[in-house]
Amino acid sequence: MAREICLRQLAVRPRTRAELAGALAKRGISEQVSAEVLDRYDEVGIIDDAAFARAWVSSRHSGRGLARRALANELRRKGVDGEVATEALGELDEETEAETARALVDRKLRTARGEPDAVFRRLVGMLARKGYPPGVAIRAVKDALAAQSAEAAEFAEQIDADALADAEGDLERDSRPLD
Repeated sequence: MAREICLRQLAVRPRTRAELAGALAKRGISEQVSAEVLDRYDEVGIIDDAAFARAWVSSRHSGRGLARRALANELRRKGVDGEVATEALGELDEETEAETARALVDRKLRTARGEPDAVFRRLVGMLARKGYPPGVAIRAVKDALAAQSAEAAEFAEQIDADALADAEGDLERDSRPLD
């Protein structure tokens, strides 16, 4: 029965070992039986958290434009080991992340309406929700605004991306709970 549960889960989409363990526990399968089945699936390569993590990072970055931080959170929720996740995220370099941020901004900027400062805030917020660090988000939006129009370029010229990123970093540190 445990094998059937795992195979049904895997037929829908690839799963991590932790996800399968959770599905087995929900169905009342003992930990011992669960461990035996999952160990065997590990041995034969049916479960491969490293391959899952690489595919997840590639898919979610190219499909949704998520940054490393957001992807790391998703992998953690899926039960992927920290080292395995770090290795998978290592394939996504800073340059690729910055290019993706700029492409997202360019796409959103085509339909953005309003004053440059409001557009700037909305676009930086969109990138922040996708996990981009403040410096990357601010620079991507500033560069895109500068290329858009004379008015937007004038606004963008006044933005000190480094100072804003430093201020954002200070806010993040200040808002963390104390241990």
